[in-house]
Amino acid sequence: MPTSDLLTAERIAEIGALEYENTDSAALVAELVGAVDEGRVADPDDTGYALLVAADILEQAGDLDDALTLATRAIAEQPDDNAHARSVRGGLLLRLGRDDEGLAELTALRPALETDPGAMHLIDGLMESGHTETALEWLTGALEAILERTRTQQHSSEDAQDEAAAMIYGLVQQRHDLREEMGLPHDDHDHLADRLRAASDHALDALDDDGPATLLFWPQAEFDALLVRWPALVDSYPAQWDEHRAQLERALADAAGLGTADLGVVAGSVAGLATFAERNGGDPTDEDTLDEYADSLSGTDLRAWPPGRNDACWCGSGSKYKKCCLPRSRS
Repeated sequence: MPTSDLLTAERIAEIGALEYENTDSAALVAELVGAVDEGRVADPDDTGYALLVAADILEQAGDLDDALTLATRAIAEQPDDNAHARSVRGGLLLRLGRDDEGLAELTALRPALETDPGAMHLIDGLMESGHTETALEWLTGALEAILERTRTQQHSSEDAQDEAAAMIYGLVQQRHDLREEMGLPHDDHDHLADRLRAASDHALDALDDDGPATLLFWPQAEFDALLVRWPALVDSYPAQWDEHRAQLERALADAAGLGTADLGVVAGSVAGLATFAERNGGDPTDEDTLDEYADSLSGTDLRAWPPGRNDACWCGSGSKYKKCCLPRSRS
């Protein structure tokens, strides 16, 4: 089978972005589902991803029944890794008025809110179907459970502590935003959210101890060109662009969990790096040169992180953040 006939992860992501550009949604869904039906998904692990993107397109178009059919199929296609698909299915059931089924689906996944940042899809499903009180109850319960664990498990590993801090940050901020939307007054958890958001005296291993809280991001075309021009950088970057943006998302989330403020990314370009290195007599493949190049961009095109969950993703895909880098980077 010619490689050009295969549906890659990059193409799936591109289709996911096209749904926000008034493109023929039926044609996009046909491309995705057709590739699945004909066994043309380049990586079989992306089969569920393709079906869920198609389901999202149908959901945006108002075709909830067909979206539900595809979400249900995604669950069956990947039975060992289907929590995301099940959360999508639960949300669709709620929007279709099938509350008992939808809540049962989401309730079975509720414990993941205490361990998996990607489980925030459960909250999305509840909020988009008008179950805001339940969403707040679940956020509060998960947050308090993790806070209690951190108080009682004082001898846990440093990695476990970092993971708990990142989970606390995500939950407390989402809860804070939801309570603001509901017009509720600040409580102790909201004050914690404010303190964490404002804190700036913590460091993250993924960032230099004395460096800015800004990471260098390569848009897809620039990422591909970067590794072609300077092959030595293959040891510094992942092989695929999807993993590059996923690594940045994880690093930013971890930094936020530790209290680092004013986070963001700056988009680099191959031409810009070459010019910067030549002007400053540096090696484009040297880590110090890359850091200095990122610093030089901070005052020009800084993309603040995180964007709103319903805002365009920081990676430039055009998709909503909650449907792009946020869930895929934490799977």
